[in-house]
Amino acid sequence: MIRSCTLLPVILLLIGCSEQAPPTPLLSEKLNDNWRFAKVGDTLTYPAEVPGTIHTDLLANNLINDPFYRNNELELQWIENESWEYSTVVNISGEVKSRQHILLRFEGLDTYAEVKLNNRLILETDNMFRSWEVDIGDNVKTGPNELMVRFLSPITVNKAKLDSLGYQLPAGCEAVETKVSPFTRKAAYHFGWDWCPRFVTCGIWRPVQLIAYDDCRIKDIQVRVLEITNSHAIVEYDVITDGQTKGLQVQLNSKVIPFTKLITDTIYNPVRWWPNGHGDQAMYTRSIGLLKEDVLIDSREVSFGLRTVELVNEPDAIGTSFYFKINGHPIFMKGANYIPQDMFVPRVSDAQYRKLLIAAKEAGMNMLRVWGGGIYENDIFYDLCDSLGLLVWQDFMFAGSMYPGDSAFVENVKKEAIENVQRLNNHPCIALWCGNNEIEVAWQNWGWQKKYGYSPADSLKIWNDYLHLFRKVLPEVAARTNVPYVSTSPLSNWGTPENFNHSSMHYWGVWHGKEDLERFENNIGRFMVEYGFQSYPNMETILAYTDTDDLDLSSKAMINRQKSYIGNEEIMRMIERYYHQPSDFAEFLVLSQKVQALALEKAITSHINTDGHCMGTLFWQLNDCWPGPSWSVIDYAGKKKRGYFTVQGLFVGEE
Repeated sequence: MIRSCTLLPVILLLIGCSEQAPPTPLLSEKLNDNWRFAKVGDTLTYPAEVPGTIHTDLLANNLINDPFYRNNELELQWIENESWEYSTVVNISGEVKSRQHILLRFEGLDTYAEVKLNNRLILETDNMFRSWEVDIGDNVKTGPNELMVRFLSPITVNKAKLDSLGYQLPAGCEAVETKVSPFTRKAAYHFGWDWCPRFVTCGIWRPVQLIAYDDCRIKDIQVRVLEITNSHAIVEYDVITDGQTKGLQVQLNSKVIPFTKLITDTIYNPVRWWPNGHGDQAMYTRSIGLLKEDVLIDSREVSFGLRTVELVNEPDAIGTSFYFKINGHPIFMKGANYIPQDMFVPRVSDAQYRKLLIAAKEAGMNMLRVWGGGIYENDIFYDLCDSLGLLVWQDFMFAGSMYPGDSAFVENVKKEAIENVQRLNNHPCIALWCGNNEIEVAWQNWGWQKKYGYSPADSLKIWNDYLHLFRKVLPEVAARTNVPYVSTSPLSNWGTPENFNHSSMHYWGVWHGKEDLERFENNIGRFMVEYGFQSYPNMETILAYTDTDDLDLSSKAMINRQKSYIGNEEIMRMIERYYHQPSDFAEFLVLSQKVQALALEKAITSHINTDGHCMGTLFWQLNDCWPGPSWSVIDYAGKKKRGYFTVQGLFVGEE
């Protein structure tokens, strides 16, 4: 049964006799239940979970073995080459059918989908990072309606695009022959990275909703802080609607006025929002309603914090600064890089979000970077960051690749960016929008032109496409916010000593450069966005996904689990350099975590003790998306490694 949304209290006026029906409120219903799925071409269907993914649905129905167990991932790569169908029945009541607008809203479809209602195509999608709405009023009937979503293989969809391009685009860490990730607006890490396997998922990965209304609805409310002083703050609410607003009223708290798109509010004696360790995380909440003839037809609550963010990235006596001012005060940023918490994102619970982000706060962190090869995170992530005082360096979802420049791709990206910037704009935790991860530094320093055999014309085309997307399209979108934008991270390359005096830095001399840990003490940038050292998970975590026969670095399971090209060799070299040769696998795990902790201690201590040269340290990485060796300080099972406590001692002790 469709439920009405929560309504604000209103005074209903007595209306005289009239043949016109009274106004009615918006109705909404979640459509997450009673879905089934099948491989296209099969007649047998199975129960599906929405939100979910094809891999987790196959696992729940015992159609595949656990993808994370031993080497099962190698046996499951066939899934990405198939197409899959999800279906359910939507019952439409007479009350819903009578409404002027009946919308079907998908919060997230991964990725290429054809949506049919009563066997009629109503929607085609091509972006995991966007929501999708379609008015189905003309295509539904009272009673049961058949809804089907067919997901097409991204490999099949994009192979023709790859073949017609004439050259290969750099494609992150994608290690297969047919590299389609640059064409696919989908989480890049699903195609594999140097800390995770390859699982190219599909599915209804965020909720589905049915929305029915007559005249108008509130789509969103954007908050803009126009002025803030110690005595007052002037805030503007931009009420974004869908439908006819003529003759409507808008209500802010108890005040009702004729509809206006922009509402101004004055907050006296405002309390500012501060990052963790620098003050309280004050939040304000306002209720805004839409009325017709004094009857509330829709409403929405909006929460926000009062703070200012400034990025100071300009020439100075040393080189080029890079630091954040919050509420006018320069603040040293302490934190980590964050990746999605699972290869299969929908199965991450609210409790897991809460546990991980509380651990970040308790470690003394005040900033997390949402890395560009993952996802624009779920709302709960940003809500928690607001409440815990964790600023967010938010990458747009681009990492380690070059991308097509055709108008359809760019327009798709632009819509994705607008939606996500708007969705996150009211969160005081958002401190920066960054165009991408490591693309400029790679193009200029990693030899891509030679590796891929580009002609001068090809190189010029690829670079111009890059400039258009990251220095024109995305900054124009980000300009709608009250936070700064940078085109890429890092802005300076670690290969030259002079570069450590300029802007943001990813330092990988330790690890990729095979330098000793002492090099952290001499290679300190103005803002350290990435650095780190690998370790293995805790033994309990490893045993949950392996057999005892696998507990050896030479076993097939451990060889496959190490996704870094120098991983086990470099960990062992540093163990023997700073400690001793481990006697067995169990001691190897312990010593790997000791080496990682030592590396983080040397790096972070150096960054903190530079008296203003360095103004931020974000190590790689906070967490894991599966149970394997990586740079994380908290493993996939949520167990804290030795490095976590080292970081906590340094960050908390520095406050």
